[in-house]
Amino acid sequence: MTYLFQRVAVLGLGLLGGSVALAARQRRVAGRVIGANRRASVCEEALRLGAVDEAEPDFAAAARGAELVVLATPVFAMPEVVRQIAPALAEGALVTDVGSVKGFLADTLPGLLPRGVHYVGSHPMAGSHERGIAFAREDLLDGATCIVSTDSDASARERVAAFWSALGSRVVWRDSAEHDRDVGWVSHLPHAIAFAFAAALEEAPDRAFEVQGSGFRDFTRIAHSDPELWADILSTNRKALAAPLRTAADTLSHLAGLLEEENGEALERFLQTARGALSRSRVRGSGPAEDQPEPPAAAGPGGAKDQKPIT
Repeated sequence: MTYLFQRVAVLGLGLLGGSVALAARQRRVAGRVIGANRRASVCEEALRLGAVDEAEPDFAAAARGAELVVLATPVFAMPEVVRQIAPALAEGALVTDVGSVKGFLADTLPGLLPRGVHYVGSHPMAGSHERGIAFAREDLLDGATCIVSTDSDASARERVAAFWSALGSRVVWRDSAEHDRDVGWVSHLPHAIAFAFAAALEEAPDRAFEVQGSGFRDFTRIAHSDPELWADILSTNRKALAAPLRTAADTLSHLAGLLEEENGEALERFLQTARGALSRSRVRGSGPAEDQPEPPAAAGPGGAKDQKPIT
């Protein structure tokens, strides 16, 4: 049987890394999938779940002989991981990642790799507030957008894009700066606001929680996400996130002003404008936007990138 890659190493076996490994193995995208995690118990669980063919705590050993290495550790840990595995990488190997921030990695990782090994940044927009290999799913990437970086070798990025497509993702293209700016709006800002709202609940009376409904649960769900992981993401993307945070703060201040003025007409116009913004963003379930055609699947950085679809 012909595989896309004969040997894939997934370094970091949490929810996302475990799901990538599981999908690559079950969909026969790779001949062998090697997993690595510092904790032996996680390696044992990955083997028990059938997510990997082999698993061990030594990242360099797992990466040795791999045609594709997927970094699935926290973003700040990735440079040290690459330093460790670099001597084990053969010429022609590819290194990608699942990190939520690309600028930091694009500036750091290529210089740590041996000659003939290419880094291609990736970011599958999939996940959950749950964490750990126990929640890994073979279908986690089905229909998910995966952003692949254009500031890399053309042949290497096409092979990496083919990998994510084979796992069920819809590939779109961004350079690292575009990625960080766009994801700052549609992923990092919502998490920051959800965490801020959850922190404000310290001031809420206990009796308020007796009357919570589905809206409260929907809004606070992502604030259950891993604080260590999200502190890493938000601080790493702080420059690109600054403008969205300022805009959100200004918008909240404007809303507070409308309420103080008791201007019902202006308040309704504000809410109508907000609802209309969802149509522009093509948010699923936002009404008319669902009738719009899907942006074309990735045909390469020259075509799809220019249209800049955002999901």
